[in-house]
Amino acid sequence: MASTFSAKTFSGTVGIVPALDIETQEKFDAVVKATSGVPGVAGYKLGLTSVLRHGLKESMRRVRDLTDLPILYDHQKAGPDMPDMAKKFTALCAEAEVDGLILFPVAGPTAVDGFVGEALKAGIAPVVGGEIPVADYGVSGGGYLLDNALDLILERSVLGGADHFVLPAHDTAKVTRWSRWIAANVKDPLVFLTGFGSLGGTIEGAFAAAKDCPRRFAIVGRLITEANDPAGAATALYEKMQALETTAP
Repeated sequence: MASTFSAKTFSGTVGIVPALDIETQEKFDAVVKATSGVPGVAGYKLGLTSVLRHGLKESMRRVRDLTDLPILYDHQKAGPDMPDMAKKFTALCAEAEVDGLILFPVAGPTAVDGFVGEALKAGIAPVVGGEIPVADYGVSGGGYLLDNALDLILERSVLGGADHFVLPAHDTAKVTRWSRWIAANVKDPLVFLTGFGSLGGTIEGAFAAAKDCPRRFAIVGRLITEANDPAGAATALYEKMQALETTAP
């Protein structure tokens, strides 16, 4: 049976999405409590560290006790699977009332169609990506995926109705190219940028590179969750975004 819940949407044009890949429930709770009322914190990314401990539905219940902001679920990463798994996976996510799903449908065009399509049918935003900030991810770096895999995934997902995307922040040339293509082919797209700090991305570089897409959000993990003052860390990152917005030509 299809879910009847109404997914929450991300508001504003720029903001921070703390990634809750946190080892203990106590720290998880503390980070959400400290940041959920901070200006610029637009939502959260829920990952497997909590879900493997409690289950998806219980993890969502716990985070909903702490915040009403939108929640992305990152299955590390959903989508590289048999296309017929899309309906089963999405149904469970809808039952748990997840607002958005990070999807890496690298298994091929039918996987893109299946996972993006089922998310949209369930009223959940598919957040489509296909590349992570790892040097040997693509063939040119010694990895296994085509260097243009994300280009192909983006094209197919847009045909299926996707308008939320996730891009690795460390390679600003790629972010610029992808963002220009997205802006030219999608009405009012939303782009999430990820991989900051030790993973090589910077707010200044990535947000400038993605300027063709006005709605840009940073998914940030350890820079916030491992900070002595998570609220202060989130505020500082958001202030960098605001400074870029006011100085942009």
